[in-house]
Amino acid sequence: MSSITTAATPAPPRARRVASRQQWIGLLYVAPAVALVVVFFLIPLGMTAWMSLHNWPLMGEHSYIGLGNYVAILRDTRFWKALRFTAYYTVIVTIAIFVVAFPLALFVERPRPLTNLYRTMFFMPAVVGFASASLLWSWLLNVDSGLFSPAAYDLGLIDRKFNLLATFQPAFWSIIAMVVWKVAGFTMIILMAGLQSIPQDLQEAAVIDGAGPFARFRAITLPLMRRTLALALILSVAGSILAFDQFYIILRGGPRNQTLTAVYWIFNQSFVSFKLGYGAALSMVLLVILVALSLVQLWLLRKPEGLD
Repeated sequence: MSSITTAATPAPPRARRVASRQQWIGLLYVAPAVALVVVFFLIPLGMTAWMSLHNWPLMGEHSYIGLGNYVAILRDTRFWKALRFTAYYTVIVTIAIFVVAFPLALFVERPRPLTNLYRTMFFMPAVVGFASASLLWSWLLNVDSGLFSPAAYDLGLIDRKFNLLATFQPAFWSIIAMVVWKVAGFTMIILMAGLQSIPQDLQEAAVIDGAGPFARFRAITLPLMRRTLALALILSVAGSILAFDQFYIILRGGPRNQTLTAVYWIFNQSFVSFKLGYGAALSMVLLVILVALSLVQLWLLRKPEGLD
């Protein structure tokens, strides 16, 4: 018996030229995005890492100190306190956002009368910038000229006007309410897209088999929304860890520095104390924490094998 050996036929020169031209065209299309990433992320990241190794005052010469800034972070009790508060705030606000956003997503998922109006209304606060939303809520929470406390007093619900920003608990929960109002609509859109991507045939088959709403939610909805939940969770956690505007504009870190976040402390060290090198080191530490948390979330919400 004779064996037949087949050799790969090389592509003709014209086909190779066409493929090469298509590759260059593809690179040309992605070049603007690559340029933006390099200019606005990689270069600033490299500069921040370089600054973190220096004693870098706002004015005057900077000097190389190696890991001196990172050693100082280990002794910075105010930073670790701010980081603990940031973690506490992140857990609370993320849970609150999902508790509000998931029911809203279930409500607006299916077409019904005025569904588009509901979607627009729920999403509308998301288009307002955090600084603008913070200024709005700063006025709403004002004890004298705002809305909440004076309205409650005029309606006879309270005996005297109550300053919601004077003590920690009312101030903290006021910030939570503002962030949920601002962000829940955006998270709702993400979750709604995930819900709409679930094949309706699966839901109908489960109904025929006698599965109730909770059983369908646990066995079908949640497993098939792992990627969507991972995206929404990472965005929520990242945004919460980087929280700054609302605490700076509304509370200024008060009352009694109890609402200092990690980013607020970085801002304080960099642009109030003018220790730019130390602020850069704090930023690098926070970046590492944020990347690690994102990787953990992706691992926990990874899609099971065999589930497309």
